[in-house]
Amino acid sequence: MPTGEEENEVLSLVLTNLLASCGIEAAAERSAALIAEFHTLPAVLAASPEALTRVAGGDGAVARCLGAVRAAMLHALKADTVGRSIFSSADKLIGYLRVALAGATEEQLRVLFLNARNELLRDELAFPGSATGVAIRPRPILKRALELGATAIILVHNHPSGDPTPSDEDVRATSALAAAAGPLEIVVHDHIIVGGRSWTSLASNGLMRRAA
Repeated sequence: MPTGEEENEVLSLVLTNLLASCGIEAAAERSAALIAEFHTLPAVLAASPEALTRVAGGDGAVARCLGAVRAAMLHALKADTVGRSIFSSADKLIGYLRVALAGATEEQLRVLFLNARNELLRDELAFPGSATGVAIRPRPILKRALELGATAIILVHNHPSGDPTPSDEDVRATSALAAAAGPLEIVVHDHIIVGGRSWTSLASNGLMRRAA
């Protein structure tokens, strides 16, 4: 297993080369500043343009360069799940979600709408939140599922604190959504929570109970 120091060296090399390929001056120094601030590549790529520009010493070209890299990575990771069951490409899905959400400074709730073969129909931002929470409102989620002809849903949101442990409210709200979805013949498969360096699944932890 690589040590933390070895991982940082690899990350530094990758970031330095990325920035240098975009013609960024002092690429190594700016790479070091980004690593010190965000620690991981998913967190660097998920950071806002404002945060990247601030850490890079006010150089907006750094944010534009990494924004283009992020868009390309998200497209590639998402493309690997299209036309395939979400459950047969779970690793790629988690990679996509981590790049999309791991470094966000406010909570976001995304909904993955699936067809009867559990293939991805749409990935949509349902509700933005704050640094400490996001609401899960069943009615608009289920309305959108019916519009798309979705038969299953996976909820995804991030914890800006970096700790992906589900809160009691996460469990309660997910159970309420599952209970409301049942009569519509829509299954809520899971609720994935993305932290800074890790993630958790309510289904894998036996927390997908229905509301009473």
